Amino acid sequence: MRQTDLHYNFLKDLFSKTLPAFLLIGLILSGCATDKDWRTASRESAGIAPDPTTTKEAILSVYGADAWSWRGWFAIHTWIAAKRTDESGYTVYDVVGWRGSHGQPVMRIMQDIPDRFWYGEKPQVLKEHRGAGVDELIDAVDKAARDYPWKTTYKVFPGPNSNTFTAWVARQVPKLDLDLPFSAIGSGYAD
Repeated sequence: MRQTDLHYNFLKDLFSKTLPAFLLIGLILSGCATDKDWRTASRESAGIAPDPTTTKEAILSVYGADAWSWRGWFAIHTWIAAKRTDESGYTVYDVVGWRGSHGQPVMRIMQDIPDRFWYGEKPQVLKEHRGAGVDELIDAVDKAARDYPWKTTYKVFPGPNSNTFTAWVARQVPKLDLDLPFSAIGSGYAD
């Protein structure tokens, strides 16, 4: 066989075996691209949480929504919202990584909308407690959140992240009776 035939056969074999792989990788990566912009994505209430001005009972809810962008294909972001008896607003307990890159603690406790869309993704209630005895449960969650050991540390994987926070609070407060789904990546970090 001539040198050019060997060269031709080599290139033919190479392209016939690698071209499909490159095409597949290209398709996968193009699926990672999104026309969504986190700056304009909805952060409005999803209308799930009871109106605190008309609901007098105590409410403690754990929410989860698909993570931002391609991470939402396999992971969720979780947070906790609470309203004590007769309070007219909710306190939200959450951890968000970008706060750390702006010199702020990643953990935050503040009055906020409890059931916000997570940058365009509608949340779901993962667990809810209402009524008698929930004020005491809220006190225990509040103490656990304030004792969270990674208030200034965030890593998407393996953690600590938002799911680490929610799981850690649940471990400190067994009466919360919370089992996070497998998609709550980072929830096992504190084990």
